[in-house]
Amino acid sequence: MTTPITMVTIDDKAVDFINDLLAKNGKEGYGIKIYFSGMACSGPQFGMSFAQDKGDLPNEIAVKGFSFYFDDETKEALEPCVIEYVEDPNFGNGLAIRDPNAKGCSSCGGGCH
Repeated sequence: MTTPITMVTIDDKAVDFINDLLAKNGKEGYGIKIYFSGMACSGPQFGMSFAQDKGDLPNEIAVKGFSFYFDDETKEALEPCVIEYVEDPNFGNGLAIRDPNAKGCSSCGGGCH
């Protein structure tokens, strides 16, 4: 059973990036598992990995070419977030999952996004 999520935004560049990544790694037909790895001053932190199928994960977001899979704890942390492709001259290009409501913190100089 797929549990709908309505508060996650996934930009088109992220979808294209993941489809390209799956193809380059011979993972056509796979999905992406997202897992919650804790909280930081910039909001929830996540990891991602290839997933051959949904397995026992109860949640799925189907997009063009693949699906994201995740557990209920991740769903709770993920719902206000944006999954996007970013280009950063200091850190390189790739995917980012960010909470647009995160305020940053003083302990890291206010530079959290």
